[in-house]
Amino acid sequence: MWIAISVVAALVVLALLVIGTYNGLVARRNRYKNAYAQIDVQLKRRYDLIPNLVETARGYMKHEREALEAVIKARNAAYGAAQAAAQNPGSAGAMQSLASAEGALNAGLGRLLALSESYPDLKANTTMRDLSEELTSTENKVAFARQAYNDAVTEYNNGRQVFPAVLFAGSFGFGEAALLEATESAEERKAPKVAFS
Repeated sequence: MWIAISVVAALVVLALLVIGTYNGLVARRNRYKNAYAQIDVQLKRRYDLIPNLVETARGYMKHEREALEAVIKARNAAYGAAQAAAQNPGSAGAMQSLASAEGALNAGLGRLLALSESYPDLKANTTMRDLSEELTSTENKVAFARQAYNDAVTEYNNGRQVFPAVLFAGSFGFGEAALLEATESAEERKAPKVAFS
């Protein structure tokens, strides 16, 4: 009789352990998905600002058509990569594509803003100045959201790799989530400098 009670108690403890582990992994996965959603909100805001910035610059920078078109092309590629990443946050391929597209966009914006320094009338344009300030503010928000996402992914990955979760995570479909890391060089990692004065 004591053996039967011991077996039942062990099964109950095991079941509670598995349920607790599963629920903990679900909560951590939802946290990193929510954190990615915050990145997505800021990226959409950024993607909406860029065409306005380009259109404002276009009126002054008629001879810089190639740079303007490069920014729009990079913006569209980054937008597509962000939509793909939103469908599967944590996917290594999606995060790599997004990081790569964002690196190209940052490089293009940096070139555009550097070129705009050569146009005094554009530098003096209040719309351009306001858009640039808004873009800088959004860049900061993206950086904070990216940090929160990476923190949530790290917490999730740690949670799935510790005992006893490591025994159950794979069989429950909790694969490793990928961080959103910058893929560009140290020079490209610098945020676009906006200086309209």
